[in-house]
Amino acid sequence: MSIINRISEFHEQMTEWRHDIHAHPEIAFEEQRTSDIVARELGQFGIEVHRGLAKTGVVGVLKNGDGPSIGLRADMDALPIHEANDFDHRSKHDGKMHACGHDGHTSMLLGAAKYLAETRQFKGTINFIFQPAEEGEGGARVMIEEGLFDKFPCQSVYGVHNMPGKDTGTFHMRTGALMAAYDTFEITVTGRGSHAAMPHHSIDPVVVASKIVGGLQSITSRNLNPLESAVISVTQIHGGDTNNVIPNRVWMEGTTRSFKPEVRDWLAPSMQRVVDGIAQAYGASAEFDYLRRYPSTINHSAETGIAAKIAAEVAGEARVDINTAPVMGAEDFSFMLEKVPGCYLFIGNGAGEGVCMVHNPSYDFNDEILPIGATYFSRLVETVLAA
Repeated sequence: MSIINRISEFHEQMTEWRHDIHAHPEIAFEEQRTSDIVARELGQFGIEVHRGLAKTGVVGVLKNGDGPSIGLRADMDALPIHEANDFDHRSKHDGKMHACGHDGHTSMLLGAAKYLAETRQFKGTINFIFQPAEEGEGGARVMIEEGLFDKFPCQSVYGVHNMPGKDTGTFHMRTGALMAAYDTFEITVTGRGSHAAMPHHSIDPVVVASKIVGGLQSITSRNLNPLESAVISVTQIHGGDTNNVIPNRVWMEGTTRSFKPEVRDWLAPSMQRVVDGIAQAYGASAEFDYLRRYPSTINHSAETGIAAKIAAEVAGEARVDINTAPVMGAEDFSFMLEKVPGCYLFIGNGAGEGVCMVHNPSYDFNDEILPIGATYFSRLVETVLAA
């Protein structure tokens, strides 16, 4: 592992930042304390600080002569999860937890900012983008809508995410779709309630909703080319108030995942057809609402090639997978990649017994990869903005 010596020297400081942020998690658009820490540290490094995009977003600008510009992004928000860990830096806010490692992403980008501000071995402009609300609220989209790339132009943009289950400090990426598009849907089935002992007087929305759940699964299993990829998951069903009354309504909610834009466009009308057909067959009615959330995270070829080269320099070529399998998770860095060419990749957070996947109440970020990520970001800048 080829870690920059100066970054190794402040590994302990990065760990302290990370533990502090982990202990004080803040969810989407509430990351005030976290953004205060980021702004304070950037200012102490001598980096120009801009605040206010997407409420709590922070952008640090570091210029060193004329040249191209690059964007480096880290997410800052936590999740509404009760932490199960008992270490000293566990969450002090019950019901909120850094269960996805954004505390680590923020700390490694701060580490890169500290090093780059000290050494300035580049020519051009670095935009350090600290983004709120990645977890389901699209903070990247909001930052862009509020002028991120107009105020801070970038010719390329890069981001990273830790990945449990992959060996510590390994790199995983691919050109094209790395992560899926993420959409949500709601279905309200309206029938006619009755006494549960007299179901013939009802149009039972519970039965209709059950048939709809089964029908939706046939869309991907029987209507989509098996060589394509899509997921339809109903994740909530609510209806009724007691055990002897058939209710008037049942409400459902869920998510879809897909990679190709044409598959994403096809899902909603296909689901609408199934929902309407089943409801009508039983004499019920159904409202179907489909909300497009995050597009697929699609890496650009040239920038992914650069990222792979830097990753190999940092970790060794044998520890870099340039054709990693895409995952059905979603990431709002996808909005940035729609506007600016770039690359998003995974850094292994550790594998083996006791390793927790992200969004697990027992998860914790692996502090060993903090200098690895900071070195990757730094070498990326020194390559793309070569003096």
